[in-house]
Amino acid sequence: MNRSDFHALFDTPGPVVLPVIHVLDTPRTLANVEVLRAEGAAGCFLINHDFGVEPFLPIMRAVRAAHPDLWMGVNFLAVTGRDAFPVLGRLAGEGCAVDAYWADDARIDERAAAQDEAAEIARVRAASGWDGLYFGGTAFKKQRPVAAAGLGTAARLAAGWMDVVTTSGIATGEEADDAKIATFRAAIGDAPLALASGIAPENAHRYRDVDAFMVATGINRPGNFYDIDPARLAALMAVARETGEAT
Repeated sequence: MNRSDFHALFDTPGPVVLPVIHVLDTPRTLANVEVLRAEGAAGCFLINHDFGVEPFLPIMRAVRAAHPDLWMGVNFLAVTGRDAFPVLGRLAGEGCAVDAYWADDARIDERAAAQDEAAEIARVRAASGWDGLYFGGTAFKKQRPVAAAGLGTAARLAAGWMDVVTTSGIATGEEADDAKIATFRAAIGDAPLALASGIAPENAHRYRDVDAFMVATGINRPGNFYDIDPARLAALMAVARETGEAT
């Protein structure tokens, strides 16, 4: 997938705003989905910060049943694609379509001559029958640190193993360094790039080279880890539109 194809999928020239919902239960998740849809967001990611994968699955099924046309991605916290893709394949077989999987760690190793773990994830993905987009965490928060000198190599390698190269700042809510984003953009060429931390209406204009904003704390209600603030989401989407119009 290239950048043009990615933006065509969402029918937007600017960064695609994908709110991340920290899931607690079905009613609260559905309420947040209603907020993001009312503001015109292109889709969302659901993530299970507070419990394991099995209790998460009924909530995913309920969201899909309530919103069959929603572009819905998921993150199983701390689960690589090797274990996630078979689950997503089974869900697809049940009629619960998941449009994207975001892994915090795509198991890219810029120090290694061969990407054995990434290759195994790709093999499992192909065998699972799941056909969604893979957002693979690379030089990502809370994972193995990557030295600045290795960022370009990590990004270049990542582009060969996933649909959307995905990176972050050093922690949840922390802005990504401008130089890091510039390095990733140069290294991956025309591949899509997603940023998954530190995005807010106040700083989004700095990240013109990013194709997707995966955002939670920057658009949530003040002091609230779980609920989207419609006004902040609207403000971020306005910046993303302006960025697209300017390119």
